[in-house]
Amino acid sequence: MNKVIVQEKDFDLTMEVALARGNDSDIGAVVSFVGTVRDLDNESINKMTLEHYPGMTEKALNSIVEQAQLRWPLGNTTVIHRVGELSINDQIVLVITTSKHRKAAFEACEFIMDYLKTQAPFWKKEHTTTESKWVEAKDSDLQQSDKWRSQN
Repeated sequence: MNKVIVQEKDFDLTMEVALARGNDSDIGAVVSFVGTVRDLDNESINKMTLEHYPGMTEKALNSIVEQAQLRWPLGNTTVIHRVGELSINDQIVLVITTSKHRKAAFEACEFIMDYLKTQAPFWKKEHTTTESKWVEAKDSDLQQSDKWRSQN
């Protein structure tokens, strides 16, 4: 089962892990990643605004999950990404992968996050005490996702 959601409201990690795990006795590993809003480089970020292109974003997220399933033997996968205005320490994104073995679950979770950072159509605007600015893709994120391309 794949669960891919883009939403404004927060998510409950405990509940989502329980749902991803279900009662599947074949699942031996559950890996989760939660990304949060942080104050980068001491710029006194007050909040972040995340925008997306409805329909296109969900299609891109589903494609990323499908790519992960082609690479690793996964069970259930969950991706929840928030949009709208978020404050410092708010949860932004949740990725959960399940598998029989931990290596597949860890690698797939990392792959999904790396691709989310570079392939998913989200736009981030950081708001500080003095300005608001759109965030550009980081070279380090692009390099991280490039490593997966070479492992095809």
